[in-house]
Amino acid sequence: MRPTKALTTLAVATALLAAGCADRGDDSESQGAAATPTATAASADFGDLKAVCGPGSPKGSPAQGVTETEIRVGTMTDVGFTKNHEFPDAAKVFTSWCNDAGGINGRKLVSNSRDAKMVEARQRVAESCREDFALVGGGNALDNLGVRDRVSCLLPDFTAQVVKLENEGSALQLSVQAGGASYLRNAAFYDWLIKEGYPQSAGAVGIIAGDTIKASSDQRVEFIRASGANMIYSDLYPGAGVSNWTPYAQAIKEKGVKGLIFMGDFRSLGKLEQELTNMNYKLDWIDPNVAAYGPSFLKEAGNQVLSAQNNLTDLGGFQAPDPASTNPAVKKVLELFAKYAPDSQPTLGTVKAFSSWLLFAKSASACGDNLTRKCVYEQAVKETAWTGGGLQAPRDMSAQDTPATCFNVVKATPEGWKNADFKPNQGDYRCGGAAHKLIGNYGKPVTLADVGKTLEDLK
Repeated sequence: MRPTKALTTLAVATALLAAGCADRGDDSESQGAAATPTATAASADFGDLKAVCGPGSPKGSPAQGVTETEIRVGTMTDVGFTKNHEFPDAAKVFTSWCNDAGGINGRKLVSNSRDAKMVEARQRVAESCREDFALVGGGNALDNLGVRDRVSCLLPDFTAQVVKLENEGSALQLSVQAGGASYLRNAAFYDWLIKEGYPQSAGAVGIIAGDTIKASSDQRVEFIRASGANMIYSDLYPGAGVSNWTPYAQAIKEKGVKGLIFMGDFRSLGKLEQELTNMNYKLDWIDPNVAAYGPSFLKEAGNQVLSAQNNLTDLGGFQAPDPASTNPAVKKVLELFAKYAPDSQPTLGTVKAFSSWLLFAKSASACGDNLTRKCVYEQAVKETAWTGGGLQAPRDMSAQDTPATCFNVVKATPEGWKNADFKPNQGDYRCGGAAHKLIGNYGKPVTLADVGKTLEDLK
């Protein structure tokens, strides 16, 4: 039976949503309400952020989802489809920690898990529009399905991850991911690859992508050509799966591709790289895309492939959740997971979610009793060098549609993911890199004007 287009879309979107997957049964519908204050406000320091949460004597119910005792927010996820618990786990850990420190000025944080199960984003956004104060620390693969509804109900979104073009940079979105909708997010990384890291590959770059994410592939082709490099191979594969990767590997070898960008399911990439390695064809570099970051790709590829091929990817200016990390903010995340979710393993998505939660908590705390959507949004955009306490490279929250010029590169090896030799110049990051404003028509994010509203409508 031929896979339907819907199933094909789900297969590729799932692969690109986030790295890491762990099936531990159903998560609870809401997180955080049961915590009781057992620590002082000082215990809520996080990296270089001081007293993120703490006690208080709140008054009134100034907005939907906000009472004198609690703040109810939604966390988008696809856990019912993917079995990937990273966003619900991050919500559980953050809210438990924050509430133990006294909450947000004395109000308890409650996260309602909004499980879109991949295809029910509109239904979950509708629920959040009716019940929640904001969306915080989540993401879902088909996030374009609910974005117009979210903007229409003026629901701020402190998102951990953005996938679709209609949602990226949409109104009232506060994304901790650097790079706006008008720019290619990984331009600085690709520029480093073809001009400094592996200049010999510039004359022979290739790309292969799932057929439902052609726009993302086209953006990268546009940049490679604009940079002066030569894109000699471009192909699409059925997102629902390929039974035989030999013809693709043969085409890559015959074309003489030296640098390969892969956009899609890392399991498929593992099979492709096995074919290339069996043909004794070694590329200068392969970008498996950040969704491959984690132990699953390493297992899928195997030690022979990892020894033969040079897999390099950009973490987008976020710290890796490495147990060996000396970064205080990463160590804090690991410490909190060990305390509040000992059976869960932090992922890169966890790091992004924590940064989003921290941004929300700091902004909400600054509002005091006047905790409205307007206030929390205005406080968040005052952060012009947001680092999540040290979890990421600086991000200007007041200018969402700006290029990402900081990157950090990791390499897949038989011993695990290791930092590559990319010559960082700002702490753990390489900053000041190339930017590329997109020329092609790849779609645009939903604006307030698209739904007949303005920022003045936000209350």
